[in-house]
Formats: sequence, C-alpha cells, structure tokens
Amino acid sequence: MKLLLDMHNHTVASGHAYSTVIEIAAEASKKGLKYVGITDHGPKMPGGPHIYHIGNLKVLPEVIEGVEILKGVEANILDQEGSLDVPDHILKDLDIVLAGLHEVGFEPWDVDGNTRALLKAMENQYVDVIVHPGNPAFPIDMEKFVLGAKESNTLVEINNSSFLTSRIGSKENCYEIARLCKKHKVQIIVGSDSHIAFDVGRFDEAIKLLKAIDMPEELVINTSIERFIDYLKKKGKPRFAKGLKF
Repeated sequence: MKLLLDMHNHTVASGHAYSTVIEIAAEASKKGLKYVGITDHGPKMPGGPHIYHIGNLKVLPEVIEGVEILKGVEANILDQEGSLDVPDHILKDLDIVLAGLHEVGFEPWDVDGNTRALLKAMENQYVDVIVHPGNPAFPIDMEKFVLGAKESNTLVEINNSSFLTSRIGSKENCYEIARLCKKHKVQIIVGSDSHIAFDVGRFDEAIKLLKAIDMPEELVINTSIERFIDYLKKKGKPRFAKGLKF
C-alpha cells in the first residue's frame, strides 16, 4: 500500500517541534510524497503559535520542492461542545483542518464527555480530520465516534506517532477504531504527526495495522490524490473548489 500524502506535520512554530516548512517540504519530496500538510497546533497548546501565525499561512507558496503544500492547523478541542481554539473566520480559509483532544493543558472528561466533545467538533463544517482518537488519556465510545464520523463525513486519523513516542498505550484502541472504520466503511487518513522533518511520511506502524486488519485500500484516503482532492472539494475548501491538478 503506497501512501501519497501526509497531512499531519508540525514546524518550529508549534513550540515543541524542530523543523521548518522548507525542511518538511524537502523531506516530503525526498520520500516521494505529492502533498504535505503544515498543521501546527492551535494557540491554546502551551508554546503554540499566536493566532496571527495561523491566519498568515496564506503567504506560503502552494508548491515547495515540487510538493503541494496544504495550509492547515491542528486545533485543540476545548470543551464538550466541541469548541476549538481557532475561530471559524480563520478555519474557513485553510486547506485542511485537524482537530483533537490533548492532555497537555486540558483535563479529560469521562467516556461520554470525551465522545461528546469529538462528535460536537465534527459538526463544525470546517473540521476535516479527528486526530489520534485512540489516545487512552481520553477514552471514548469508539463505535459511536466512528458512526459520527461517517454521518459528518469526517476523516478518522490513524496516527503513526501513537505507536512510537506519543500517547503510549494507544495501540489496542487504534486497532479497534480501524476495525470499526472497516466495518462501517468510514474513510481513514494516516498521519505521521511529525515533529521533526525526518519523520514526515513515516507510516510504518500504521501500515502494519492496515495490513493486519486487511483494510480496503479505498478506505485509506492517502492512497489516492484524486479521492483526497475530491473530498476537500466537497468540503468546500476555497483552494480546491477552483480546481487543482492531480
């Protein structure tokens, strides 16, 4: 299974990552990726960028080192109503919007509260991906979450970093979420969650999972640029509504 894009990458602007946009693009090009997302954390993450930084992503070129650069954010879900730390007037102009629960600076709720927070965040028309939902710090009703993703046409991330250095104990949850996505025919997206350029496009552990459960390739949106762009067009992303080559 060949994955052609990586939408979850952090630059030095996230405060706890160590590479620049140009370094990320160069690594993506080296690894043969066609599209890469620049998705630094929202401003409520300790050390995260000011909201002006996210709003000014428009200055980035659309192509660097031959790789299409998608301007985005990993927004923090703040409460059980799914509120995000990036306002809609900024989200609407971004190419890709990730949202997730983070333990740094945020208190987890119970299963019902965590699940409600994710479901409400998916109601936001600008949210495209729920990241690392297998995080054991935020237990959820997995089937309810997956069905919510299907209803809202939101991509479910399988986060490679969750098998390595982040969110220790995620593996079993990630496998179960992936199985439920397969069962209910919900599209997933694999993200490296890179915090240094060397990890851009690192999908090794996630691919092991996909092979282990025999995940159909058509449910993995990273495998088709055409399906990925079609998804963003249907979500009404301004850059893609006007049409891009793929």
